[in-house]
Amino acid sequence: MQNQILENINKAQEKKRPNFRVGDRVNVSVRLKEGEKERVQAFRGLVISKTPKSGKGPSANFTVRKISEGVGVERIFPIHSPFIEKIEIEASSEVRRSRLYFLRELKGKKARLKEADRFGEEMVAEEVAPAVQAVTETSTETAPKA
Repeated sequence: MQNQILENINKAQEKKRPNFRVGDRVNVSVRLKEGEKERVQAFRGLVISKTPKSGKGPSANFTVRKISEGVGVERIFPIHSPFIEKIEIEASSEVRRSRLYFLRELKGKKARLKEADRFGEEMVAEEVAPAVQAVTETSTETAPKA
């Protein structure tokens, strides 16, 4: 009985977030309160870890790392925090680890990750599909008969 009540409360607090992975470059829009004013600040960087590894549950967190003026800055965000406006996935990389802590010691070109084809294909498929369909329709109508 008590477990069921806790599960219902946890599900009510969860927010709809995009499905991102470790190795993705994300832009996290965070709502900040300064005095009585409230503003949205973007934190753009690479997801280096998720806890738990599935990234699910009410207490799930993810860590984003960026380089700001030559200094590495990491920030830990709760996935279902009410202060997170949105999470945008900008690019995805091919990684073979669940935690990318080794990037902390690397600098410059060595700290780069290889961009995944799966992300590029998804973006191209969404943007080009209507244009390709329109071109194929017009080319079949105007083609001369031999």
